[in-house]
Amino acid sequence: MTGRPKILFYVQHLLGIGHLMRAGTLTRALEQGGFETLLVSGGTDVPGFDAGAARFTQLPPTRATDKFFKVLVDENDDRIDDAWKARRRERLLEIFTEEQPDIILIEMYPFGRRQMRFEIEPLIEAARAQGDQRPLIVSSVRDILVEPDKPGRVDEMVARTRNYFDLVLIHGDPDFIAFDETFSRMSEIADLSRYTGYVVDPAPARDEAGPGAGEVIISTGGGAVSDDMLEAAIGARALSSLANASWRVLIGHNLPEADFTAYRDNAPDGITVERSRPDFPQLLANCRLSISQGGYNTVMEVLAARTPAVCIPYAGGLESEQTLRCRLLADRGALEIIEPDAVNPAAVAAAADRAVAETRATAAGLDLAGAQNSARILKSALERHRNDA
Repeated sequence: MTGRPKILFYVQHLLGIGHLMRAGTLTRALEQGGFETLLVSGGTDVPGFDAGAARFTQLPPTRATDKFFKVLVDENDDRIDDAWKARRRERLLEIFTEEQPDIILIEMYPFGRRQMRFEIEPLIEAARAQGDQRPLIVSSVRDILVEPDKPGRVDEMVARTRNYFDLVLIHGDPDFIAFDETFSRMSEIADLSRYTGYVVDPAPARDEAGPGAGEVIISTGGGAVSDDMLEAAIGARALSSLANASWRVLIGHNLPEADFTAYRDNAPDGITVERSRPDFPQLLANCRLSISQGGYNTVMEVLAARTPAVCIPYAGGLESEQTLRCRLLADRGALEIIEPDAVNPAAVAAAADRAVAETRATAAGLDLAGAQNSARILKSALERHRNDA
């Protein structure tokens, strides 16, 4: 086989954009690491998304309408049905047949995205049907899982991992939090699993005269579940020692346009409200303080930039991973956390004052080379897979 090995990387974001953004960071590192990567997205369009030199294919998109991920709708906001699922499954299998990848990389499954098993499992079965020439099949999963809401789900995860996958990439650092702290059956898949470290781009150099310099940057990720955090953070400026600084609010495109316009038009003096920007990492590197939710990507970008930070983790629905991650980082002195049931302007202002006064910005000793490590691990695993064929 000649040329660069090919990866088909499947990702599905449903409510926020974090899964896609992490996949983008990983995709860029895979390209730099010598792979030819096709990123296949099943979620809605994210303006400004950057897959680097990789190719990008959009499946007919779906999204969740509720924080429990119970209802999925298509691009016309119609609930997806069996016919829609069949069309999308067929398209995904067509892509696989056209690409003939050396590696299939599947984000979150079988530890999440159970709603998409109607197409993920046929994809894996088609790959495995190729026998000795089949691709390496890999799961890509974040550091912390959400507690399953039904008995038997963990049994499913273990069985599907062992039956379908050759390798599990855990995008975390066991010296910070081991996977078995939120996945109790880790011992049963440990032989298939490798920790990569955290997936994040290297932070840009700080520019004292660049965009965001001296500002407080408030960011919401995708913006779909950010109202409580936004209202508290905007109200905090007048109560904070940073009341004379410029505060910049970045709102993701998942917040409806009417809501975004209301925030922008009603912003107090000294607060600028914008949609999310592609230069967000540079803003983080330059700013005086970050206020954000506790999603994987933003938290790691904050740590990489060594920026003082306040985190207000999202804990709606069944979500618990942001709160756990932020608590652990607060225990290490890396950031200030405001617990989800204590979010108000006064609390945000007090946390902001503590964060900038203590000047303790740190990466907390975490391995932040997860994207590059993933590329190296996959290259070695593919060599072994080919030798064993």
